[in-house]
Amino acid sequence: MRATVIHGPNDIRIEEVPDPRIQQPTDAVVRVVNACICGSDLWAYRGVAARQPGQRIGHEFLGVVEETGSEVSGFRRGDLVVAPFVWSDGTCDYCRDGLQTSCPHGGFWGSVGSDGGQGEAVRVPFADGTLVALPKEAAGDAKLLPSLLALSDVMATGHHAAVSAGVRPGATVAVVGDGAVGLCGVLAAHRLGAGRVIALGRHRARTDIARRFGATDVVAERGEAAIEAVKELTKGQGAHAVLEAVGTEESMRTAISITRDGGSVGYVGVPHGGSAGVDIGQMFDRNVQLRGGVAPARAYIPDLLADVLSGAIEPGLVFDRTVDLDGVPDGYRAMDDRSALKVRIAF
Repeated sequence: MRATVIHGPNDIRIEEVPDPRIQQPTDAVVRVVNACICGSDLWAYRGVAARQPGQRIGHEFLGVVEETGSEVSGFRRGDLVVAPFVWSDGTCDYCRDGLQTSCPHGGFWGSVGSDGGQGEAVRVPFADGTLVALPKEAAGDAKLLPSLLALSDVMATGHHAAVSAGVRPGATVAVVGDGAVGLCGVLAAHRLGAGRVIALGRHRARTDIARRFGATDVVAERGEAAIEAVKELTKGQGAHAVLEAVGTEESMRTAISITRDGGSVGYVGVPHGGSAGVDIGQMFDRNVQLRGGVAPARAYIPDLLADVLSGAIEPGLVFDRTVDLDGVPDGYRAMDDRSALKVRIAF
């Protein structure tokens, strides 16, 4: 079969790789229908995150079950499924607590020795604990598929930021970052009943989506200017809940600084600037809480799925370009130079 592999910085290729096969009785093989490129994939593409030459890449996909191991009971050939970006056994203490990202038997798609999501098929370990069933008829619904695909990572991650920050009905929320996760954070905050949502971003196409997702205000400034702008909008107090969806020193410093005394920051941006942006003294003095981390998407997908199917939310609007498998290298270039927000791969 064909799949996306990375050979080094700015070197993404589509190559022939071995077909996935059942290796354990709990495995399934899924033929990919849709996948996508994540902003976090760009750190490997740019050479910031190390990868082995020829390593598979990609961690967001949905598809059709082709084959199951003898111990898989929840799925059968022909089922349409979405996979969260981490596989998990579904039975350990962490999985039962809804923290599948800490499963001792779990792992990330595209890690050494595993299949990546940006290929024609994927071997799924622990299929019963990992996959989530989708309505079969959705496979032919071009409008619905992007939103179902968004559940695999960005919508679940934006929701994790909102939950971690304690978004509640009527609250004032600020979202730092106008990438796909930040925009889904806006949508998640609106879904949870926020009374006001301030989106921090300077790209018009993205802030237009933020407004469509429920943002009531947009702040285009950065750094100290952004902090002052949010303070001005909130009568000097800041936001009850702040969602940090970038992962840099500046974004974390901004997030903490615009949080209202007694408020919380939900951080989900993959850290790539150290922890210098976290000023414990500032947090201590103002009783600011910091929660977040890797989103346990598998725990969130069922509830979010119901809202996608009902039409209550449409996170698939973050996809602004669609390519086939051969177009993936161009998709990486487009996301790297910011001419695309998020690229979907249709097979």
